[in-house]
Amino acid sequence: MNWITKSWHNLREKLNPAQVRIAQEAGTMVGTDAPITYKQAFERVEMVNRGVNLIVSACSSLDYDVKDKVYDGVVDGTRQKSLTTLLNYRPNPYQSAQDFRKNVFTDYLLEGNAFIYYDGRFMYHLPAGQVEILTDEKTFIKGYRYNGLVDFRESEVFYIKDISGDSIYRGSSRLQSAQRSIKTLYNMEQFQDSFFENGAVFGMVLTTENTLSTIAKERTIQYWQQKYNPKVGGRRPVILDSGLKPQKITDTSFKEMDFDQSIKTHQEKILQALGVPPLLLQGGNNANIAPNLRLFYLETVLPIVRSWVSAIERYYGYDVEAITSTVSALQQELKDIAAYHATLVNGGIITPIVS
Repeated sequence: MNWITKSWHNLREKLNPAQVRIAQEAGTMVGTDAPITYKQAFERVEMVNRGVNLIVSACSSLDYDVKDKVYDGVVDGTRQKSLTTLLNYRPNPYQSAQDFRKNVFTDYLLEGNAFIYYDGRFMYHLPAGQVEILTDEKTFIKGYRYNGLVDFRESEVFYIKDISGDSIYRGSSRLQSAQRSIKTLYNMEQFQDSFFENGAVFGMVLTTENTLSTIAKERTIQYWQQKYNPKVGGRRPVILDSGLKPQKITDTSFKEMDFDQSIKTHQEKILQALGVPPLLLQGGNNANIAPNLRLFYLETVLPIVRSWVSAIERYYGYDVEAITSTVSALQQELKDIAAYHATLVNGGIITPIVS
């Protein structure tokens, strides 16, 4: 063993001395902390679904340029052309590149993590909610366990994680900060559903100078429910007799209880938590759409894609770059390009070609 090999060997042995305590604090197995409500919100709350769809579609639409080999990586032997095919065309025999990417980035947003298994030839998506990270007291991660039954070696799986304030192993869902808004939207929907399921608020009580028995009260209530419930089309005029008199108990109509403004506020909070400018979903002829769309790509889409690229580079050892030249939102406006070149010409930096 020459001195270069000895130096590299000694360098590899200089592990993080705090890793033992980190692994003990995190536990031997680190599972998901994302509640099921995030996936339910994706299915039930329109704005959560639309915001997640917008980010996932944008992230999944980018292809990748595989460049030179930088270092050995976690797995060795994967050729440059093979990795290009895996990333852009055929990750595995059963999914297209788009379907595979959508699964990965959907997990990343809803759960905060995305796990990919590589069998030496193809890549397969592992649902993040069922994956546990097995910690190691020396080398950070010992392996992975899926659904408590299937174990994977550390070298067989690579993953990406979002930011977390609690764990260095797993990321947190972006919907965590919007959990209050999601819960409020649920409560509003339930109130509206109950309002109509109960035949709407009647808004008056029946008073009488006579004392009614319990049976008479129940029969009167049943009669009103059967004959004058809007759900069953009760539209006949009400005839009051025997001293019965109508008396309003509220002047508030359902229109005055409209939740549109409050719903809109909470929807915007959800979009902001995800990283989507609310203006993009408002539509209309707005001059600010283009700058907001560019901001959406620069501050939301590209950082997520960089996390994905970084994980690929570490695992395979190649220099990988996302191809953004096809994204119209990231290209300069023609008027800006024209003004830029006019400035160069006027400043004498370049000269126009005269034929």
